Amino acid sequence: QVQLVESGGGLVQAGGSLRLSCAASGRTFSTMGWFRQAPGKEREFVAAIRWSGGSTFYAESVKGRFTISRDNAKNTGYLQMNNLKPEDTAVYYCAALVRFFIDLRSNKYDYWGQGTQVTVSS
Repeated sequence: QVQLVESGGGLVQAGGSLRLSCAASGRTFSTMGWFRQAPGKEREFVAAIRWSGGSTFYAESVKGRFTISRDNAKNTGYLQMNNLKPEDTAVYYCAALVRFFIDLRSNKYDYWGQGTQVTVSS
C-alpha cells in the first residue's frame, strides 16, 4: 500500500502561483503523477516524475508553467504551478504508479491522494 497526502491547494488570481505537495508513505513506487479533474470533465494528466531517476513528463497545456519535482529524503513530490489561468481550476490529485514502465494514463495508477482544490479567479 502507498498512502498519499496532498496539501497546498487554494484560491489564487490569474497569473499567480501555487505549490502542491504530496507526501508518500508505504511501499515503493516507480512514478508519481499529478492529475486534475474539473467539474463535468474527465480526469486528465498534468505531470509525472520518475521517482528514482527524476525524468519528468508534462501535458502540453502546462508546459512552461508547471514544474514537477520530488524530494526523495522526504518522500514528497511537488507541483509548482506558475502563471495560473482560470482553466487550471480543478481538483488536483497525486497518484503513485507501482509498475516499472512509465504510463501517463490515470487508470494505470495504483494509489491516489484525496485531492486538493485549486481555484483560479479571472
